Amino acid sequence: MTTTAAGKTVRLAAVGDLHCTTSSQGKLRNFFAQAGEAADVLLLCGDLTDYGTVEEADILAEELSSARIPMIGVLGNHDFESGKPDEVRRILCDAGVRMLDGEACEIEGVGFAGVKGFAGGYGRAALGPWGEGPIKAFVDEALKETLKLESALAKLRTPRRVALLHYAPIVGTVQGEPPEIFAFLGTSRLEEPLIRYPVDVVFHGHAHRGTPQGSTVNGTPVYNVAKPLLARSYPDAPPFRLFDLATEDAPAQ
Repeated sequence: MTTTAAGKTVRLAAVGDLHCTTSSQGKLRNFFAQAGEAADVLLLCGDLTDYGTVEEADILAEELSSARIPMIGVLGNHDFESGKPDEVRRILCDAGVRMLDGEACEIEGVGFAGVKGFAGGYGRAALGPWGEGPIKAFVDEALKETLKLESALAKLRTPRRVALLHYAPIVGTVQGEPPEIFAFLGTSRLEEPLIRYPVDVVFHGHAHRGTPQGSTVNGTPVYNVAKPLLARSYPDAPPFRLFDLATEDAPAQ
């Protein structure tokens, strides 16, 4: 954390879609060490494991030990694949990651709200809760995730606020993916609480071939931090997004 005459600046490192596998042992340690040296807080935006197995989570927990800074995370869809998201979450919590699922927390005077999110589409193309039961259940899941995000944001009382998700809350950061799958990459329903409870910045993953940066309708920056996207977009830099957040009335970077 940098201290200036104007106040403090907290540097965030954000990344998602690590897709840790059983063959990842020893391969992510240097990456996390780089993030730990570059930032004050590490944000993990879902798809932390590849198949959501206990073995993958154990390996990831070992790799994360090299970061040595506070860590906050949310799960992604891959972390649910084996039906053991609670075990994956517990393992990562035991490794020191503050896992959020509709909760909020505070580090260095910055408030963080996190949720996995869900799919459903954007704007007029968003799926509506009409017709067959499975369609209604699909939309209901998106609404539940949206309400969890709203609840987490409403709890924040800090001047600086950050939201982290896995699914994309805006269509801008999924551009580059095939339009046919936009509806499965996120939903604009997740944008609604970000407008009611404004934050300084939003991070998400999931869209590996999307766009690195966009903004909500009220101008909040939104970053797609899927690791494959960052590695391809910025080949000369480590694949995590750095963001400086000024606190105590210091000017934002």
